[in-house]
Amino acid sequence: MNKFLLFFLFCFCTLFSTAQLRARVTVLSNQVGSNVDKKTFQTLQTALNDFVNTRKWSTDNFNTNEKIECSFLLNLQPGGDPNVYKGSLTIQSARPVFNSSYSSPMINYLDNDIIFKYVEFQQLDFNESRVSGTDATESNLTAIFAYWIDMILGFDFDSFSQRGGNNYFQKAQNIVNNAPEGRSIAGWKAFDGTRNRYWLAENVLNTKYNIFHDAIYDYYRQGMDNLYDQEAKARSQILNVLSMLNTFNAENPNTMILQFFFQAKSQELISIFSKANQADKSKALNYLTRIDASSANKYQEQLK
Repeated sequence: MNKFLLFFLFCFCTLFSTAQLRARVTVLSNQVGSNVDKKTFQTLQTALNDFVNTRKWSTDNFNTNEKIECSFLLNLQPGGDPNVYKGSLTIQSARPVFNSSYSSPMINYLDNDIIFKYVEFQQLDFNESRVSGTDATESNLTAIFAYWIDMILGFDFDSFSQRGGNNYFQKAQNIVNNAPEGRSIAGWKAFDGTRNRYWLAENVLNTKYNIFHDAIYDYYRQGMDNLYDQEAKARSQILNVLSMLNTFNAENPNTMILQFFFQAKSQELISIFSKANQADKSKALNYLTRIDASSANKYQEQLK
């Protein structure tokens, strides 16, 4: 083959990759005990990194510099049965801000409903059309990861185009609808609690909450992406977003989706409005203490 053609193909494959994520998966097994070979969890960590980073999660092609930065921290405990583990999964993702080196946090969430079966070297399979698999406890791990990847993609696309993440939210909903079922499996059902995977999927697809998606888009495209060129104007736009979310919260109190947003955003918002004039700072403080009451003390201390 012509060497110039080979060079072109190499460059093309470097620029465009089937993977959409630049993810880091870390598995902590300190609480599992000494009766399980620690190499099992190193193997699991490698397998999960391959699963997340090499699978094509979207039909869109991403440039190398467009891959979404995200991380997953899987903290394990014994699950009661042989080769069964429970624990928690911390999911974080960030979005680059235009014309800056800053990445804005989009997701920062702790999922405590983790339980799965894993034997070293078993293949990590996921099939969108057959989510539950033959062994519910085995398939639960990949179903959980696939769900959160769809959420990461959905929120990222929402931030670049108005309601652009809907396709990925629908995929996450499909996982919820077909999720593994078992005596110890939780997080997929409405009755599992008020803050879980079921309710987040319900909230992001509930047409009554469409204004939330508009707020995400405005926060980034009208606010964050202009922050380094037109700081005062961008801050004003973000203040308008807080006004939208304040109205949303008044009409739809205690929704998971709003809490989910502020778990990632509270410190960033403090940083943005700590530099504002006193009038805007007071408005922001008023909105934030109403909308995100759990962090009210932090807002009051840092936005005096």
